[in-house]
Formats: sequence, C-alpha cells, structure tokens
Amino acid sequence: MQTVQSHQRTDETDGLEAAIRQIGTRLEDAKPRRQLLRVIDDAVTRRVSERPEMRSAFYRMVDVAPVCSGYRDLGAHFAAFLGRGEGGTADRSRGAPITAALGLALTVATGIAGRRFIVASSPAGAVSYLRGLWRRDVEATVDLLGEAVVRAEEADDYAARCIEALEVLGAAAGGAAQAVDGTETPRANLSVKPSALTAEIRPWAPWSALEDGAVRFRAVLRKAREVGAHVHVDMESLDTREATIDLVAAVLAEDEFRDGPSVGVVLQAYLRDSPDLARIMLDDLDRRESPLSIRLVKGAYWDHETIEATEHGWPSPVFATRRETDRNFELLTERLLDARPRIRLAIGSHNLRSIAHAFAYADRSPLGRTGLEFQVLRGLGDEIAFGLRACGARVRIYTPVGELIAGMAYLVRRLLENTSNDSFLVARGRTSDMKLLLARP
Repeated sequence: MQTVQSHQRTDETDGLEAAIRQIGTRLEDAKPRRQLLRVIDDAVTRRVSERPEMRSAFYRMVDVAPVCSGYRDLGAHFAAFLGRGEGGTADRSRGAPITAALGLALTVATGIAGRRFIVASSPAGAVSYLRGLWRRDVEATVDLLGEAVVRAEEADDYAARCIEALEVLGAAAGGAAQAVDGTETPRANLSVKPSALTAEIRPWAPWSALEDGAVRFRAVLRKAREVGAHVHVDMESLDTREATIDLVAAVLAEDEFRDGPSVGVVLQAYLRDSPDLARIMLDDLDRRESPLSIRLVKGAYWDHETIEATEHGWPSPVFATRRETDRNFELLTERLLDARPRIRLAIGSHNLRSIAHAFAYADRSPLGRTGLEFQVLRGLGDEIAFGLRACGARVRIYTPVGELIAGMAYLVRRLLENTSNDSFLVARGRTSDMKLLLARP
C-alpha cells in the first residue's frame, strides 16, 4: 500500500513539474521585449552587485541624497562612502572637479531610479498611468510612500492621505471591478502601512498601538467601503508584525467590518514561522463573512532581519538562503490555493519558477485560477506582468506614489533586491537556460 501511494505521489510530482516547465516557457515567450534603457539599467545594477564596496556606497548615497545641498555635495559624500574622503567624511576640497562630475552623474541616476519605481508624486498624478494599465486589462494597487511615523500628527496626515487617495481612486475607477476569472475585485486598490497609521508601535509592547492605530484604520476602511475600494495592509519588518496582526485582526472582527470592505494582508515566506502564521490567518477566517485576500511574498527586509538578529545574538527569523525561501514559498502557495474560496490569493513574485508553480498547481485544482492573481512591482516586474496577462492571468502592479524623499526607504529596498547575488532577477540576467530557471528549489 505504501509503495502504491509513493508511486502515486511521484507521478503527481512529475506531472506538476512537467506543467511548471511548460507554463514557465510559455510565460517567458509571452513577455514583451525589454526597452533599451531598461537593458542598460539592469546591466549597470548587475555590475554594482559584483562589487560589494560600490554597492554599499551606492545605497548609503541614495539614503543621504535628499538632504545633500547639491550635486557637488552628493559627489563628495559618495567619494567618502568609497573610503576616498578624509577619515571617511565628505571632503569637498580635494578632487573638486572629479567629485562634481561624479555628483552630477549620481543626481541624474537617482532621479532615473526614482522615476523607474515611483509613478507620480500624488494619487491624482498617477491616474493617467492607472488608466493606461486598465485599458490593457492590468490592475494596480497604489502604495502611498512613507512609513514609521514618530508623532501623532504624522499618523493623522498619513491617514488623511489614504482617505484622499481612496476618493481619487474610487472616482477614477467608477466602481469598476476586474473579473478575468469570474471573481470580482474592486479596481480601486490601496496598500497601507500600519507603521504610518500610529506612532505608538513598540516591538516590546505591540498592544500599545492597537487603540491609537485602530481609530485611523477604521476611518480608512469606512472610506474604502463608501467608494467601493480594496484596502491591502502591508507587512513590514518583524518588529512591527505582531502589532500589525493584532490591529488588523481586532478591527476586522468588529461587527461593522465583518462583511466588508474588501481587505487583504501579507504573508512573508522568508520568515521561518510563516507556516504557523498562515494557519492562524486561515483559522481566523471564520470570524469574517467576506473572503480575505492574502498576498504571498518572499519578503523585502532580509538584510535588516539578519543584521538585527546577529547584533543581538538571536536566532535568525529568516531562512538563510533563497532556495529555502523558495521551497517554503511553494508549500505556502499550495496551502493557500487549497484554502480558496475562503481566501483570494495574490502571488507577489518575479521568480519565473514561483509564478509557474502557482499557475500549474492552480490549473490542476478544482477551482482552477479562480481567486488567484499575480502581483509585481513597478520598475521590476513590468514585462512579467504583461507576459502573464497575455497568458490570461489576473495581474496587478504594485505602484508607489509620493515624493522621492519620502520613498527613499522603499527605493533602497527595491535596489537591494535587484542587485542581491541571491536575487532571481540577477540570476535571470546571468543565464537564459530555462532548465536552471525552472528547476525545483
């Protein structure tokens, strides 16, 4: 009996792997050709990733760029970060022409990087871009840049910006919903950060943020219901996770929000305890009358979590390698797809293998692709998005909106992802061998 079951599992695995290879190849073929500027940009970032000292200096420069007095100041700081300034400080008196030229080039590069990832400075300014996506049957979720407020006034301002954004998005969408697979989802879609909804988040006392953050979160949800929009709660670093989970669970359990508006949360697969959190999320669904959207991602805070754990002598909360994370991502994908229709699943990844696996597993399930969509980041996954759409998938592009200075933390995380030696995007630039790109993790 055990031998029969073993053969059956082997046959099922072989069949799934064959489907993954077939779908992955089809998705790769369906992607539009990259523009020349994007090819050049990616080539430069790959070169940066090969030189750790350059990579470190570049990201430190991105962080200080908004407060530099001009391009000469920027160039001097960059030279100092490379260890070429006096005592590691910005020395503006030595090599002035060189640092000036360097600063001018970096100013242009920072602006280009910002425009690549950030679509506009305001939701109203992003409407034309969003309508262009909608005309191509591609959806978007708008992210208002800014996080980790320290004063109540800042949290009030962020909540007001969220409410204003929902009004703009609701008016632009006109109550429309995407129904590629028969499952309607509000076209107006906003991603919010709990760390910006309250200044009371404390890692050692997550409950302290509950009452303060709940007031603003309720106001955002009420506006979303009024305009027919979806609100997706982003997950940030581990030190804010418990506060985020408590805040969302408490508010959504209230009678006022049991049946709406449409709401989503995020699950980060690079965390070792993510399977336990997935179980908790699914167990809590019984309290809610409408489906919950879950965005499954790998996680964008690997460096932060690893460094913090090392500094304090803690066990690392994240998997040590991309292969371990990818393996966990696939296990979670299958578990969450099996939980439909109680949830809607969004696969947030640029990894061709991860995307093809979700595609193939869904196609072999009773519900097919119902309640499944794929999400990518503007500036990193645009070609993937249009390739997915060409293959009939529901697709959404994560679209940041805001000023460059408010988006520096976001920008640095995106660039870190794009140049990490462990990144699929870097691996994709080094090889076109589909067998390697689609191999089991």
